[in-house]
Amino acid sequence: MIRVLLAEDQHVIRGALVALLGLEQDLEVVAAVESGDQVVAAALAHRPDVAVLDIDMPGAIDGLEAAGRLRTRLPGCRTLMLTAYGKPGHLRRALDAQVDGFVLKTVPPEELAAAIRKVAAGERVLDPSLAVTAWDLADNPLTPREADVLRMAADGAEATEIATRLFLSAGTVRNYLTAIVAKLNARNRTDAARIAREAGWI
Repeated sequence: MIRVLLAEDQHVIRGALVALLGLEQDLEVVAAVESGDQVVAAALAHRPDVAVLDIDMPGAIDGLEAAGRLRTRLPGCRTLMLTAYGKPGHLRRALDAQVDGFVLKTVPPEELAAAIRKVAAGERVLDPSLAVTAWDLADNPLTPREADVLRMAADGAEATEIATRLFLSAGTVRNYLTAIVAKLNARNRTDAARIAREAGWI
């Protein structure tokens, strides 16, 4: 029996996945959580063989960050990323995080179950539709600090608020934003946030 942890923020999708995976005789969903913040604690409590993680989840950490923490805290648990979008930046981050699989939410249930079995058996799984993207990924031009600044700005935070939260001066934050706009060839910070989100960099 393969023990599965499922992390998906949308209640209906989470419930459907639990039900569908429950129909497989060799799969058992031992935990289902709704945010990246809950993943590690649930995994330590239930010891799954495979964690199926949505990339875009609310909370302080997303699915990819949760996967990285899982690798450190519970190395025996393998990770399969599930996403609605095959963004190049997400795929790059997933590969950098050494996740074991990456599939789209549009895959049929039997293919998701097969992907879980392959990951549990030690194989790597990449959705075929993403294979071409994997060959030609643009590197994220933003530094981690620039990504933090842009993420906060995209959520509506002003320079003074970002400065307070990141322990920087407001001038430094404005300099970061200017550099970000230039790096992304954007018209302004709103356009920069759009470009970075579409690429999966924030």
